[in-house]
Amino acid sequence: MTTGAVDGTTRSAEDLRNAMVESLKEPDALGGLLLSPRVEQALRAVPRHRFAPEATLEEAYEPFTAVVTKRDEHGISLSSVSAPQVQAMMLEQARIEPGMKVLEVGSGGYNAALMAELVGDSGDVVTVDIDPDVTSRTRRLLAETGYERVHTLHTDAEDGVSEHAPWDRIIVTAGAWDIPPAWISQLAEHGRLVVPLRTRSLTRSIGFARHGDHLVSDSALVCGFVPMQGTGAHDEQLLLVRGTGEIGLRFDDGLPVNPHLLDNAVRTPRAEAWTGVKVEPREPIGTLQLYLATMLPGFCVMAVDPDLDTGLVEPNHPSFSMAAVEDGNFAYLLTRRTDDGLFVEYGVHAFGPQGAEFAEKVAAHLRAWSREQRGGPGPLITVFPADTLEERLLGDTVIDKEHSRVVFSWPAAK
Repeated sequence: MTTGAVDGTTRSAEDLRNAMVESLKEPDALGGLLLSPRVEQALRAVPRHRFAPEATLEEAYEPFTAVVTKRDEHGISLSSVSAPQVQAMMLEQARIEPGMKVLEVGSGGYNAALMAELVGDSGDVVTVDIDPDVTSRTRRLLAETGYERVHTLHTDAEDGVSEHAPWDRIIVTAGAWDIPPAWISQLAEHGRLVVPLRTRSLTRSIGFARHGDHLVSDSALVCGFVPMQGTGAHDEQLLLVRGTGEIGLRFDDGLPVNPHLLDNAVRTPRAEAWTGVKVEPREPIGTLQLYLATMLPGFCVMAVDPDLDTGLVEPNHPSFSMAAVEDGNFAYLLTRRTDDGLFVEYGVHAFGPQGAEFAEKVAAHLRAWSREQRGGPGPLITVFPADTLEERLLGDTVIDKEHSRVVFSWPAAK
């Protein structure tokens, strides 16, 4: 199969696939991980375009772009073939070996085919999805491409797949807010779970190893995924600061106790605090986002409706700004270019009766990240059952979810 290029030459699917792989071998393409020879071989072997017939060849092999395969009536993505960069990154986190039994939560076909290459003829891959349209499509595409040995099941993965357990690896390819008990109990001891876990509106692909009744992380990498459906679905809650829809604050773990205290916050003078924390424009800040989300009480995400924007707030990115609330005060982060144009400096805008004090409090967290975490490995994340006693939860922050207690520990950068 070939495709026309802009310069009039022709590039085959194999050419595009090899170019995609070469892009993924570039430094930092996988969030700091390196593309291993076995994952590289799998990526070169599986014809990705056969699992994304909705896309052109060029689109199918774009290394950093997902291909949407199903949308709802509002145009919101319900299912997709994830970007090759994300799939390669998660496979590296999973460390799949020949002969392993692997469960994939969230189907599409392409990722399962990659896993089938990694486990080989002696291994076993099962992929499950809650959407019958997705599983039907997945089953058909796997058969058409010669991967009939992958088992495709239509089910809600909240309870895992017990009849094939224990699993050596479980890889979740939908954004999860929680980790249900089955994903731990059905995992072999020292087996690995890779899951895009959402923490206070931020999603990270986390590589976990099972240790008895709990999980311990060894990587947390920036990613984005279609949200989990079914029993594991969890919606954020939106708070409109003025009640008009202009400024919305999204909370992942429940609204503030007294949200009405924020009603008049934007009617107070704006306070500013510039931190002196300067970063290069392309410097990774994934640890900064997660640090603030887990260490700053009242963390949320601010968005501004462009059709209703009156200029009350001035974020760099209207659709996403890190923010926080405390009583009747709220603040958000922004940046400005330094005079020499080489860096951006982080600052805080705050509103409310104690806006100036709150701006300085948020700024102090930014400075703490720069002083203690910048350039470091990020947090150690442990996941315990929901009924775990406090004395076992050793760390800086505990975030309680329905089925689990997630502990974040921030060791100082060396």
